[in-house]
Amino acid sequence: MNTAMVSLGNLWLPIIVSAVVVFIASSVLHMVLKYHNADYMGLSNEDAVRAAINAGRATPGQYTIPYCANPKELSSPEKVQKLTEGPVGILILRPTGPVQMGGFLGTWFIFLLVISYFTAYVLSRTIQFGAPYLAVFRIAGTVAWMGYAGAEITNSVWRSQPWSVTTKNVIDGLIYGLLTAGVFGWLWPR
Repeated sequence: MNTAMVSLGNLWLPIIVSAVVVFIASSVLHMVLKYHNADYMGLSNEDAVRAAINAGRATPGQYTIPYCANPKELSSPEKVQKLTEGPVGILILRPTGPVQMGGFLGTWFIFLLVISYFTAYVLSRTIQFGAPYLAVFRIAGTVAWMGYAGAEITNSVWRSQPWSVTTKNVIDGLIYGLLTAGVFGWLWPR
């Protein structure tokens, strides 16, 4: 058995294959199972809200309601009243026009490649040639899960994303991490 460390060049195949496998799995989770459909709700007065946003000529970006440029303002009577009356939230506006899924899917695939690359990087620094499947699987799964789901919890902590949505996203990340681990374990250089 070769006890040398593995170079990133030896891991191009599991990087690409794991990204493709996760891309397919995410498509199944979102387009076939559709359990994420309940993650979003519609406003009962959507047309009025759209009209108000359009009247303000808001451009694509991330907004807070009520807006506060300086955290010290949060204790001002005006801000306290706005916070008490509501609504309080974060609004993300995309460019207008039909949704172009190609751009989203392309960016998603690049992200998958990045997670697989960093998984490969950690593995190349910790696991040797010929390592058993389970040794590769454990490290790859942990790194990939952290990459796919680690920051999801901050969305509930800081942005008030419903915990049910975060939980589903963390479970998705676990599935993606396990699939990535399986591919790296299977294709690990021997």
